[in-house]
Amino acid sequence: MATARKKQISLTDTKYYHCISRCVRRAFLCGEDKFTGKSYEHRRDWVEEKLLMLASVFCIDVCAYAVMSNHTHIVLYVDDNKAKRLSDEAIVIRWHKLFKGNWISQKFTEGEPLNESEQLILDELVDKYRKRLADISWFMRVLNEDIARRANREDNCTGRFWEGRFKSQALLDEAALAACLAYVDLNPIRANIATTPETSDYTSIKKRIDHAKLGKQPKNLLRFVGSPRKHMPKGLPFELKSYIELVELTGRCIRDDKRGYIFESQPILTRLNIEPENWIKLTTQFSRVFHGAVGRERTVTAYCETLQKRRRTNLTNCERLLT
Repeated sequence: MATARKKQISLTDTKYYHCISRCVRRAFLCGEDKFTGKSYEHRRDWVEEKLLMLASVFCIDVCAYAVMSNHTHIVLYVDDNKAKRLSDEAIVIRWHKLFKGNWISQKFTEGEPLNESEQLILDELVDKYRKRLADISWFMRVLNEDIARRANREDNCTGRFWEGRFKSQALLDEAALAACLAYVDLNPIRANIATTPETSDYTSIKKRIDHAKLGKQPKNLLRFVGSPRKHMPKGLPFELKSYIELVELTGRCIRDDKRGYIFESQPILTRLNIEPENWIKLTTQFSRVFHGAVGRERTVTAYCETLQKRRRTNLTNCERLLT
């Protein structure tokens, strides 16, 4: 039986989560269907545009993504503190970008005065919206429902488009986060859809490389802010240059027709104390070897205690690959 979503999310242990959605029908989510010869490539644009738009509305940042032919991989960061800081007006305005709300929320945004009972109703609405804007389930629901409806209209059919609700994995420490980021970014290379990270369309790594060439970082993705330090700003705890180099080297190792070697002195691997041979397995088989929360023993134990889980899943593989 699938684990309830509320028993998988623990923001006290981590704010990073790897989410996977898979298409249920034989017809492709994206790409070209070899059976019919019909191309669904344009749907990649749907997913990427909607995903990045939602990141500007929700208090949830996109760390990495890859839009594949029949599934999507997304790494998300839940910024619940931002949701708590936003004013009531800001919360309602953000919600109205996705939904109409009701007559009271519309009246509030138009600046009309509210009586006492209306204010009480509005307070309840704002509290509900605030929680939803920092909720991974709502983020994925809005994303997947929109794509499913558009695909069903295009295919002139009804019924399920996705296998079910998305799958999620808690990324409990920096080692798990780095491995999952690279695993997601290298999806097209493993699938022989692309030969290099910079040609991997509809991935976060391509978008980051395109901006890095201009000396920038994309505004609609969570920034790389460097190694952890005392006054750590919000962002991914790695150097962008080192991460891109590591993904490039890993991609070369994955492809049989290219020469590649992961240096033991590679900055990220050295700091995270991950063996190069373990890194290759992590970035090629992450979803296969881990089914649930990922991290070193201490973080997995703390996560399980928080959610009152009796079993510490993945512990053997975590100890073997993340050390």
